[in-house]
Amino acid sequence: MSYTKSSISTASVITDFKEITKMGLSLSVVFSSIAGYFLGAETISFTTIALLAFGGYFMVGASNAYNQIIERDLDALMDRTKNRPIPAGRMSVNTAFIIAATFTILGLITLYIINPKTAMYGAISIFLYTSVYTPLKTKTSLAVFVGALPGAIPFMLGWVAARNSFGIEAGTLFAIQFFWQFPHFWSIGWFLHDDYKKGGFHMLPTGNPDKGTAVQIIMYSVWTIIVSLIPVVGFTGDLKLSIVGAILVFILGLVMLVYAIRLFKERSIKAAKQLMLSSVFYITLLQIIYVADKFLR
Repeated sequence: MSYTKSSISTASVITDFKEITKMGLSLSVVFSSIAGYFLGAETISFTTIALLAFGGYFMVGASNAYNQIIERDLDALMDRTKNRPIPAGRMSVNTAFIIAATFTILGLITLYIINPKTAMYGAISIFLYTSVYTPLKTKTSLAVFVGALPGAIPFMLGWVAARNSFGIEAGTLFAIQFFWQFPHFWSIGWFLHDDYKKGGFHMLPTGNPDKGTAVQIIMYSVWTIIVSLIPVVGFTGDLKLSIVGAILVFILGLVMLVYAIRLFKERSIKAAKQLMLSSVFYITLLQIIYVADKFLR
């Protein structure tokens, strides 16, 4: 019996650790960073990749832990978040803070070993997410614009890790992920609108899942596609995209745009969920296409 209790306890601790650091989200951020690194690297260093993976995970995990500490009372009001470790009472604020602080320190050290610029952008990401974006969520829908800044850093962070510089290439990667976040997060804000209202969060540009929000989602989907195709023109330094790569990215973008237009027409939770899924496929496959295009070109 004690063995069973111990096993359940251990499993619960692991699950809560994964939740407080949002492991799934953190790993997707690591994926973006590594994709950016492959795009920027002139010679591949597996040591740098490992440092970037761990450093990226530490930084995002820290941001998520700080976020859940700050929003613990609001999380308790929403169905989506009420079972998180802190509001559910399975983890104390002190424990969560120790995890967040430890991850911050480890993340900064790990990224600094790569180069100081990478650590600096990692630190900026944590600061914007926890100190600006998180408090703004209950005050204004402009919080999504602020949140898009730290959210756009991972893709360009990989390039900075590879080149130790921020130029037009890193700026382009930043812009792609920046514009992409609006159709992605507004679609989430759409189908979770009622739940977000319980917590007092303002996630949609008009405040409601209406025609105005749907129009803006379409606009930002179009901007995402345009920015994603800029490297094919040849204005982005060492960041290049072949005609074949551009066609594939354009097709991906059209799929996402079709779902954005469907949301405008139907204005339903189902359409919002479909758009959210298509946006995830878009950014993931775009990064794979960019990397494959570089090495196959």
